[in-house]
Amino acid sequence: MKRKKQGSSPAWLNQAEGKPVIDLLQTPKNFIIQAPIAGVEEKDLEITVENDLLNIQGSRPKPEADKKGQYLYQECYWGKFSRQVALPDNVDANRIKASLEKGILTITIPRLSKESGKKVKIS
Repeated sequence: MKRKKQGSSPAWLNQAEGKPVIDLLQTPKNFIIQAPIAGVEEKDLEITVENDLLNIQGSRPKPEADKKGQYLYQECYWGKFSRQVALPDNVDANRIKASLEKGILTITIPRLSKESGKKVKIS
């Protein structure tokens, strides 16, 4: 097994744009997306819906490092990031809500209510 030399960065850190990890869960009334994005402020986030895709975009500013120091490990992603999530057909895109608390972005996507067993009137 080849050992990575100390102080080197993983390949994903050299990408032009990061991709945050997400959890997607469903309840009877909502789909809920959660993404850990510590160090990001609301002003640095943009959430949009286009063509049944939910887009999460943002930027995490890199902290100032000591000019005399040298990283022993560098695993955190700093800079621009984005993530797209395909939305199911049965969501109400007009009522999507988002909150950011303790470094966790939570996006709540309401399901459209289905009327079951609708009776058709004959005229």
